[in-house]
Amino acid sequence: MEVTALRLSAAGYMLDLRYRIVDTAKAAALLDRKVAPYLIEQVSGARLMVPNTPKLGPLRQTGKSANSHRTRFVFFANPGRFIKAGDKVTLVAGNTKIGNLIVE
Repeated sequence: MEVTALRLSAAGYMLDLRYRIVDTAKAAALLDRKVAPYLIEQVSGARLMVPNTPKLGPLRQTGKSANSHRTRFVFFANPGRFIKAGDKVTLVAGNTKIGNLIVE
């Protein structure tokens, strides 16, 4: 999986993760609907989860197709605008961990 961007969105109340699949085995957990990905802020250890809205469901792309040419997204809640630009986070999805992602 190649992270293309991790940006603040929605006036800082959400984090927008954009990625492309490079290794389908590592990305399988992120595409699985049963696995709940989250971000860990590296200094405090705070966990940021994917919001689950009543009408839309989880704010992330899932599915069986692992096309490497598509850019996919996952939104993470940032209550109280806790995460700021320049902070480092770790993405966790199942057994897959990607560390030292810098928020733009």
